[in-house]
Amino acid sequence: MFGTIANTIAILVGTSLGSILKQGIKERYQDALFLAMGLAASGIGLNTVIQNMPKSHYPVLFIVSLAAGSLLGAILQIDSHFNNLINRKSQSNLGKGLSTACLLHCVGSLSIIGPIMAATKGDYTMLLTNATLDLVTSMVFGASFGWGMLLAAPVLFTWQTSIYLVSKFLSATFFTSDFICELSIVGGFLILASGISLLKLRDIKTLDLLPSLLFPLIFFLGKMLF
Repeated sequence: MFGTIANTIAILVGTSLGSILKQGIKERYQDALFLAMGLAASGIGLNTVIQNMPKSHYPVLFIVSLAAGSLLGAILQIDSHFNNLINRKSQSNLGKGLSTACLLHCVGSLSIIGPIMAATKGDYTMLLTNATLDLVTSMVFGASFGWGMLLAAPVLFTWQTSIYLVSKFLSATFFTSDFICELSIVGGFLILASGISLLKLRDIKTLDLLPSLLFPLIFFLGKMLF
């Protein structure tokens, strides 16, 4: 768990530093940071999709996942409920910032394979690399959206701990390259959607798309069982 703890601390430290710096940043510079985060998220999401799409053996799965996930999210109104809760305490942009940060921190090969390597081989290299990247990213998020971005840290901790425990005590073989590939494609589209929303090209309810990540999991669980 050393790597996951280090990764969580990196987000807490980075967000805190960014939030402190935010106090001295003028509004027009904050707008520039929003633009930068939107461009970065769009680029990372697009790159994730392009890198993994050629490796996919189930080219229809991501379409079904996005369609079914967005429908389920719309029914549950995840985005509206979350933003209503957040907006009582902070600025309206915090919800978009948190959804983007959680996706960037959690849906990536380093954040998925890292806990598996730590659990099965005691290798923390990938998690420490991810921690370094998250330190820088969370500083920008903190400077852009403020102290509320600290909530991204427990989300990452829960995510990586779950993967670690499954790999350590159940089966690391479930996290096959095919599963990680399909999950990354769907996650890439969600990160891209967050970037588009931050750029104000279209107000996409990114959190309503989150259930899309469940469908690759359901598919591969069914495949393994049957």
